[in-house]
Amino acid sequence: MLPSSAGFTLEERMIDESIFNEGYLPFLLALLRVPGFGSRTIMQLCEYAGSPELVFKLPPAELESLGVDKNAIEFIASPHWYRVDEDIEWQANNNSHHILTPACENYPRLLREVVDFPPVIYARGQVTCLDSLQLGVVGTRKPTADGRRLARSFCRQLAEQGIAITSGLAIGIDTVAHQGALEAGGVTLAVMGHGLSEVYPRRNRKLAEQICDSGVLVSEFPLEYRPQPHNFPRRNRIISGMSRGVLVVEAARKSGSLITAQCAVDQGREVFAIPGAIYNPMARGCHSLIREGAKLVEQVVDIVEEIGLVSPVPEAGEIESTGRQPLIKGLDAEAKLLLDNIGNLPAHIDYLVETTGLPTDAVAVNLTKLELQGLIECMPGANYIRKPFET
Repeated sequence: MLPSSAGFTLEERMIDESIFNEGYLPFLLALLRVPGFGSRTIMQLCEYAGSPELVFKLPPAELESLGVDKNAIEFIASPHWYRVDEDIEWQANNNSHHILTPACENYPRLLREVVDFPPVIYARGQVTCLDSLQLGVVGTRKPTADGRRLARSFCRQLAEQGIAITSGLAIGIDTVAHQGALEAGGVTLAVMGHGLSEVYPRRNRKLAEQICDSGVLVSEFPLEYRPQPHNFPRRNRIISGMSRGVLVVEAARKSGSLITAQCAVDQGREVFAIPGAIYNPMARGCHSLIREGAKLVEQVVDIVEEIGLVSPVPEAGEIESTGRQPLIKGLDAEAKLLLDNIGNLPAHIDYLVETTGLPTDAVAVNLTKLELQGLIECMPGANYIRKPFET
């Protein structure tokens, strides 16, 4: 951060839009790679010098007087222009590749309102999605079965309402959130903590390609930047910055998801949290958020009402009465008894044999019947859970 002797901070004056003109893009791309430089420092220096180009003409002594360290000064004296050329070529050779500054038409308007908005973002996919009505959805990388089902169900319903789901492509809740939106034929955006030349985690490469078909991958990091732990908290402000609000599905007390929630608060966005069982460690972060003022969410309509979407959303009771209720009423006595003993937490087949008193073969047959009817789901290890009524 430049010291006060530079004469301003971002909070004290408006950024001159001219520094984002197309002609300055190569210089902005070079500044992105200066060691230790973040969004604020880049924009402060550009404002101080008069343009991104003029930053590279500042004398080393003047840069030092502004608080720029030795490594950064050396880089500014000899930038990696070949990397800039690679960026320009990446964009030119593929219609789905985009490099955007805040002066570009498709740069997200909500993100532009954030104090430390990125001076450049890279995008791959359907770039017009960047300005869609979005909800950030985040959570633990180690969700429970209930957490996975809730994330998938909520995101599917939200996508059906025309709300784009924005998350971080991480394993766990992020992955399920993207999948839920795609299952509904909706739009989902993934904000990456590394350059777009690769996908991390690798297991989500296929999912990333699916996202690009109808949505978009986004990053503020240069293409060659590899995944680094310190980059992921930094990208969280973009997830919340592009969104009307952030939904936390499951999170431990020290989860990175709470960083995204705090970014949302700082940016004036809504924060939503789904409560969980008091003995579930992955619910404690959500409970903490609710105590601090986040909106407790039990159904999709709780979110839709808050962010101002007016199209009707059926409540859970309505879905149950018109969807699954006829199936449940049509079950025979054994299947009904078995279903009554399967709840929202995994139940092992041995437990079901013991609690129902049914023979093992009868339990196995009826479990298959209930699964085929879409009333339950088989989990790893011969465990079974109920499916939510809205799936």
